[in-house]
Amino acid sequence: MAVVSDLEGTLTTGATWRGFGKYLQTFRSRPRYWAFLVLRLMGVPLVKLGVFDEQTYRSAWISAMLLQFKGATPADVARMAEWVVEHEMWPRRREDALAEIARHRAAGQRVIVASGTYQPLVEAFARRIGAEALGTPLEFADGRTTGYTDGPIRVRQEKVDQVLAALDGEEIVAAYGDTASDVPLLELAREPVAVYPSPALRQIATARGWRILE
Repeated sequence: MAVVSDLEGTLTTGATWRGFGKYLQTFRSRPRYWAFLVLRLMGVPLVKLGVFDEQTYRSAWISAMLLQFKGATPADVARMAEWVVEHEMWPRRREDALAEIARHRAAGQRVIVASGTYQPLVEAFARRIGAEALGTPLEFADGRTTGYTDGPIRVRQEKVDQVLAALDGEEIVAAYGDTASDVPLLELAREPVAVYPSPALRQIATARGWRILE
């Protein structure tokens, strides 16, 4: 039996764009990152107005950020992932959600953290809670990052497909998510749990009788 949880907004209020952005400013080029940030922020009002889908915009954001990390070695990537978790993800962790994950582990259930963010970053967080990690892998060529992900960002159906492939028929007893984009994942579980849900997910969870953690 397995338990699957989203990462950002669910197990932590930390965000890849913020943590990785701080890393780029500190260890790469601050002016280059700020030029990128200003350009990206211009689209945020359109997201709030509903012109752009929020999850799609977030995915495009973290995908585009990788171009500033082009040429990094696997060791560079590992250092970055640990730094982002240490300075952004872990300090903002949701203790109540993690307590539930710990109870599942204590009961002998397999725990998987499934996220659209970078695979090394998911791994760095998952190691701290004794979980497996499923994220978006980075593309490498000749031992260096190309600045692109290896395939699509693992959200919505891509995340579901990745989880199902990893479980190979194993039952999902509980799933945790915080936004409507997590609904396809939550629907797989015997017990779907909406964690500090977005308004859209709250409405769905209430209508379907799903448990809400907050």
